[in-house]
Amino acid sequence: MIEVEHLSKVYGAALAVRDLSFRVGKGEILGFLGPNGAGKTTTMRILTCFMAPTAGTARIAGHDILENSLEVRRNIGYLPENVPLYPEMTVRDYLGYVAALRSVPQNKRAERLEAALDAGKLEDRADTIIRKLSKGYRQRVGIAQAVIHDPPVLILDEPSAGLDPRQRVETRQFIRSLSKDHTIILSTHILPDVQETCSRVVIINKGAIVAEDTPEHLGATRGRSTRLTLAVRRPAGDAAQKLQKIKGVTAAQRQDGDKSAAGGNGNGRDANEHTFLLNVTPDADVREEVARLTVNEGWGLLELHRERNSLEDIFLELTTSGAVDTEET
Repeated sequence: MIEVEHLSKVYGAALAVRDLSFRVGKGEILGFLGPNGAGKTTTMRILTCFMAPTAGTARIAGHDILENSLEVRRNIGYLPENVPLYPEMTVRDYLGYVAALRSVPQNKRAERLEAALDAGKLEDRADTIIRKLSKGYRQRVGIAQAVIHDPPVLILDEPSAGLDPRQRVETRQFIRSLSKDHTIILSTHILPDVQETCSRVVIINKGAIVAEDTPEHLGATRGRSTRLTLAVRRPAGDAAQKLQKIKGVTAAQRQDGDKSAAGGNGNGRDANEHTFLLNVTPDADVREEVARLTVNEGWGLLELHRERNSLEDIFLELTTSGAVDTEET
């Protein structure tokens, strides 16, 4: 549904987008991530035909952005970061105006208007003047205008900006529901939105792709280590040293903390429960060996839990200064 091939954009001497290639299939939600200045907005403006690329091309719903930009725009619903609203209009009048601009047939406008109001949870604000709406409700109007013409492709830039936690959950649910009939690119700095919503992630830094995978697989394969939390009843004094000798364990640290805190061990556990944090190389599964050692030593195994690197951990690792030098690639 979306095919991006060797897309590049140069501003003077600055290379904003460098040789991007990726695809998004029908019904897929792609998280498009990167720090400020990474080239996300430039890429989205190219895909929505606001500007032409310096090199490369893309196809949206089978239409080339260079050869048939009008058809591309007809097949896209776009929510920019700064929503284009007319503050003196009511929500209903504004969406009706957008429906006319989008060439929604006259006999279907009422139906599409109601669908858009429902999409943005705006039924009780339909006759409110836009300038009287909160930022969160204005963002909802932006989502409604993006879907008013029922396009097969949606490009959403920060759809949860300005929304409270409950509204963000509702927005995630709405975006997931749209994937049944739409292909979606979601750009956001709210990483839980990506974790909960997207089937695949593309991370760019300095204009180039530095990672592309599912959120789950990124967590399993990226990063320096996986973490294990071990809880035991009666560890020996040299337990950390013995745990660190297991092949694949790079570090083992006791996490009991201040035992006087709240009558426990400082981490919300019982005073007789002791925890260890183990760093493990990504390709090693040491749980069986850790459990065996714990049982053989008589430490009293209570819990063994694996935590993979979060999407935030991976994002920071791939996009912090110096992590990736795209100027030489």
